[in-house]
Amino acid sequence: MIHTALFDLGKVLLDWDPRYYYARHFPGDTDGLEHFVRHVIPTEWIVEMDAGKPAAQAIPERQALFPQHADLIGQWSEGWPVMLRGEIEGTAEIIRTLKSRGIRLYALTNFSAETFPFAMARCPTLHWFEDIVVSGDIQLIKPDPRIYAHAIRQCSLEPQSTVFIDDSMPNVEAGNAAGLKALHFSSVERLRDDLRGLGLKV
Repeated sequence: MIHTALFDLGKVLLDWDPRYYYARHFPGDTDGLEHFVRHVIPTEWIVEMDAGKPAAQAIPERQALFPQHADLIGQWSEGWPVMLRGEIEGTAEIIRTLKSRGIRLYALTNFSAETFPFAMARCPTLHWFEDIVVSGDIQLIKPDPRIYAHAIRQCSLEPQSTVFIDDSMPNVEAGNAAGLKALHFSSVERLRDDLRGLGLKV
């Protein structure tokens, strides 16, 4: 029986995308924007900050690799608030429903410790969680098995009774390997169906 839910945050509850900020710098140039996001500020670079590297170090390192884009890379920190549009309302509604059903709520997120306080201030549903494990705080990152073990200890989880929701398949697979009932998030509607399949009323 499932009595606990462990949520990923980015693109599951939080609507975050660098394109929301950088699109203004590529008017009418979708290909240029995609190249910049995928190759100049790729996920692998963002993950370095999620794993604990300070932006004050990560940004100059990236500027040195792409001097032609140094100005845009330098806008990362000031542009970050625009990259976070807010909550995905359907997921927020599911979280509120689970809370009303007595399901314990936790979160496990790859997130920079420097930017997470801004998300906490902007997104009220984050305050519904009993605890949130932030990768940047502990310098471990999904899908490293150690971060799942850390979350299980910190949140006193019973893995076999905990559903874990994440939009990244490698993270889902690692969650399953840790003994959690892991679900791949692709849409709010699919999440509702998957949770109902586990016997949860959402």
